[in-house]
Amino acid sequence: MDYFPIFFKLTGQPCLVVGAGEIAARKIDLLARAEADITVIAEDIGETVAAMAERCQLTIKQKSFQPEDLENFILVVSATNRLETNQQVSKSAHERNIPVNVVDSPQLCSFIFPAIIDRSPLVAAVSSGGAAPVLARLLRAKIETLIPSGYGRLAQLAEKFRPLVKQRIDSPALRKIFWENTFQGAVAELMFAGKDEEAEQQLQKSLREHQNAKPQGEVYLIGAGPGDPDLLTFKALRLMQQADVVVYDRLVAPAILDLARRDSTKIYVGKQRSEHSLPQDQINELLADLAKQGKRVARVKGGDPFIFGRGGEEIETLMEQGIHFQVVPGITAASGCASYSGIPLTHRDHAQSVTFVTGHLKDDTINLNWQQLAKPNQTLVIYMGLVGLPIICRSLIEHGASENLPAALIQQGTTDRQRVFTGTLSTLPEIAAKQDITPPTLIIIGTVVSLHEKLQWFTGNQAATVL
Repeated sequence: MDYFPIFFKLTGQPCLVVGAGEIAARKIDLLARAEADITVIAEDIGETVAAMAERCQLTIKQKSFQPEDLENFILVVSATNRLETNQQVSKSAHERNIPVNVVDSPQLCSFIFPAIIDRSPLVAAVSSGGAAPVLARLLRAKIETLIPSGYGRLAQLAEKFRPLVKQRIDSPALRKIFWENTFQGAVAELMFAGKDEEAEQQLQKSLREHQNAKPQGEVYLIGAGPGDPDLLTFKALRLMQQADVVVYDRLVAPAILDLARRDSTKIYVGKQRSEHSLPQDQINELLADLAKQGKRVARVKGGDPFIFGRGGEEIETLMEQGIHFQVVPGITAASGCASYSGIPLTHRDHAQSVTFVTGHLKDDTINLNWQQLAKPNQTLVIYMGLVGLPIICRSLIEHGASENLPAALIQQGTTDRQRVFTGTLSTLPEIAAKQDITPPTLIIIGTVVSLHEKLQWFTGNQAATVL
């Protein structure tokens, strides 16, 4: 990120604004809302700033700016229409390590003003780093509609009860759960409805019930989809953001992992060919042990946990040990990658059935029902088949499939790095060998692949089609 988001406490702090036109007035208004002690320096004082002088308790100095004017200020804003003055203010502030903002000149700034959503004491800010301030304001307008004004009063209620909650609930983990339930339950709804007194009573009741409770751990088995974070379900996102621990595999895209709660513990248990960070039985026990500690555990898997994700093995362990869990389906790679590649898995002119298989090699062989898989009028989707691609294609041909049967290999499907390679059973292995292809990949075989060129709609940043 180009700018680190941070909130200054400016109450009673000396801040300087250079300039006194309409743009300067808007910055003065923002600083005044933060109860800053504001001094204005300008040769010409605009009507709006003059009218604000008493209300905002401004100190106005009608003069030209000089570098020594910066002494004793902790923050400075330059909002003049003179480039030389703005450059001088910026240079002088940087030399003194004073945070400076020059309006509409990001290159002269050490900080910028974000678009602000004010539900004091709850405040949110949106910034484009100066690249597109209008876009930031439009996004702020969207966020404004999602945050009721009652959120400010809800934050004030939490501030009032925070010492008592800390006194009554010793465990930080339990306190966190208590506040999450408060902010998402009946107390919040009562505050939004303007029933503040009833909300307080409900909070006190909840506190009495919660203070003697023991932490109850649980596991969320979450399908994260094939890569595009926009394909994550609402439920998956909600549970990821309330989990204390996130246990994830190598197929979970970084952009999806970034959506988890910032302060959650992240544990990598990824597997790749001949290299497992943790064997599956140890992963099963890890989930159970974390839940027994009272933690809420998000077990995040690429695709869908019940399609070659070994999710069934994990919940078997949880059931045996009496641990509560939830399963959140995800979009499996077959569906996601096919859709983003313009390859329909079924089509009345091409395929009336779909078969999912795994292409894992064992002793340089793949144990599959080749005779069944080689039959026409179906689509074959092969997971984890990159290494065994030559064996897969050769075996299908040997069992009756046409060597000209269309086939596709999709790398990092649904992401901006998606690449699609198309060919036939006889040519695809050679095509793949000539390319720098790394997992995750998916193989689709069947005449539906012939529709790719016509129906492809998503290209990503690194798209490549090889025929």
